[in-house]
Amino acid sequence: MGASSGVTFDELLALGRKTLAKAHILKPDMIATLSSKQSDSVWAALAARFDCALCFFEAERLEAETPRLKNPSDRVFHAVGCHGVAEAAALAGAGSQSILLVEKTVSARASAALARALPSC
Repeated sequence: MGASSGVTFDELLALGRKTLAKAHILKPDMIATLSSKQSDSVWAALAARFDCALCFFEAERLEAETPRLKNPSDRVFHAVGCHGVAEAAALAGAGSQSILLVEKTVSARASAALARALPSC
């Protein structure tokens, strides 16, 4: 997930539920976002609500996912140093053998995507 400063817990929760519903999934295994959001308590609260892991990635790590993004953005790159946060964080969290299940979904101040790890055998 990605978000602008000042995003509320309620907005993230609603967007998370909307994104999960698109794939008929009730609960994520992980919420992943940009490491610069680590000090914002809404992320820990969201992970606690979903009872899932919370991972933070540096912009450089998310930038490595650019070739796999469905919606890369130069505007996002100039703002945070990677061409996407929601899709890149979902893919990074799910691993190198993963696919996007739900492309970037947006609300007023946040974005979310859903990725799935593929079997490695």
